[in-house]
Amino acid sequence: MQEDLNLILDDANDTMQKAIAHLEVELTKIRAGKANPQILDGITVDYYGAPTLLNQVANVSVADARTLTIQPWEKNMLQPIERAIIASNIGLNPQNDGVIIRLFLPPLTEERRKELVKKVNGEGEQGKVAIRNIRRDAIEAIKKLQKDGLSEDTAKDAEGDIQTMTDKFIALVDKVCAAKDKEIMAI
Repeated sequence: MQEDLNLILDDANDTMQKAIAHLEVELTKIRAGKANPQILDGITVDYYGAPTLLNQVANVSVADARTLTIQPWEKNMLQPIERAIIASNIGLNPQNDGVIIRLFLPPLTEERRKELVKKVNGEGEQGKVAIRNIRRDAIEAIKKLQKDGLSEDTAKDAEGDIQTMTDKFIALVDKVCAAKDKEIMAI
């Protein structure tokens, strides 16, 4: 019984860690005014009929604080890359000079910054919901163990541990979101 209980607690902890990691990945995709190649993560390009990640068909680098450059490994990939960036709806217009593609990140307006902060807080809320769902699943698993013979005191202690873990991870979500908000609002 105790082994199953420890397994539930470890699993909940690992899954909550993954929820935080996912949140951090999602937040890197929200641009904060300075060029970051991770903005382009997840964009797929039609590479000879197969959807392929952009960073696998081209070199993405930061030219300066507001410019990303994309150097395809094959010259005939310029058009598909350009189309993929436009279709990705990240709000950037690619500039194709026949050799490389440049993405200029415009300076953020106050209104746009506030929209991005709302988006960050929305991602944070999704992270909190995921963590609460993990808590719910763990508590349900503990209740099943209790029906199978786990003592009530042990079950209550385990539920308390799950709640403490949940509180810790929700505070971490708030901290990660606050840092991203600060980054966005910095001029």
